[in-house]
Amino acid sequence: MLRIKLSAVLSLALAAAACDGGVSETTSLTIKLKDAPGDIHAAVVTISEVNLAGENPVVLRDEPATVDLLTLANTTMDLVDGVTVPSGVYSQLRFVITGAYIEVENEDGSTSIYASSSDYEGLPDGAVVAGELRMPSFSQSGLKVTMADGALELSGDEQILLVDFDVSQSFGHLAGQSGAWVMHPVITGGVLGLSGGIDVTATLGDGVTFDLATASASLTDAADVAVGSPVALTDADLNGVFEASFDLLAPGDYKVVLTPAAGTLTLDPASPHPVTVTSGGTATVNFTVTAAN
Repeated sequence: MLRIKLSAVLSLALAAAACDGGVSETTSLTIKLKDAPGDIHAAVVTISEVNLAGENPVVLRDEPATVDLLTLANTTMDLVDGVTVPSGVYSQLRFVITGAYIEVENEDGSTSIYASSSDYEGLPDGAVVAGELRMPSFSQSGLKVTMADGALELSGDEQILLVDFDVSQSFGHLAGQSGAWVMHPVITGGVLGLSGGIDVTATLGDGVTFDLATASASLTDAADVAVGSPVALTDADLNGVFEASFDLLAPGDYKVVLTPAAGTLTLDPASPHPVTVTSGGTATVNFTVTAAN
């Protein structure tokens, strides 16, 4: 669930964080932020502070970071990078969010922008704000990140935390005639263990003509539920081998699907292709296009 091949999932937290007393050791903490895929066109937030609250509060970041969460569907950003904090058990993590906007699609295919304020600094140039995006107390008390295991235990020399901000579930249109949207973040967090990845390649067989740059690779779990967003195939080395990668995957069984933008492909091996990701390992799937229509 994180990018850099070893990462964790992102959650937002508030309230008090409890730390075991008498702790003398320290841990280097890195927090990576990502987004679960959704249908909103843009979801931009400004996170002005990240901290661990409790008897001995620790400010992990006090420099504002503005990010479009939708850019993090298949990657992450380092929100906190190697900050030294007292080792111990913390119950909560807090993100202070001072501004945000979303761009949503209307029934006629056009889009509208809803922002925390009409002069929010994260708005694109020339943006017309159609309505309000409400963020209940997030700029004062902050957002609570509830840890997947109920607490955040920091131990050892270094730990990485992955916070997953589910955009598709974190914004809702208010009922009635207000014309406003509300931000109600759905965020989960956990310490990253040894995640794995999948590297996908695709090449053309002898005599086959097709533009593989128009194809994409996607991933499902063993129950055929989509994992992340489709990734376009690219040939960075211009050698005829098109590639796509999926990182920060929990160990388990997956299926890789290769899909052309138009037409049909016959592949060896066939798609969807099952693959198993092991802890800390990278699986490979090498498709050859044997026919294209």
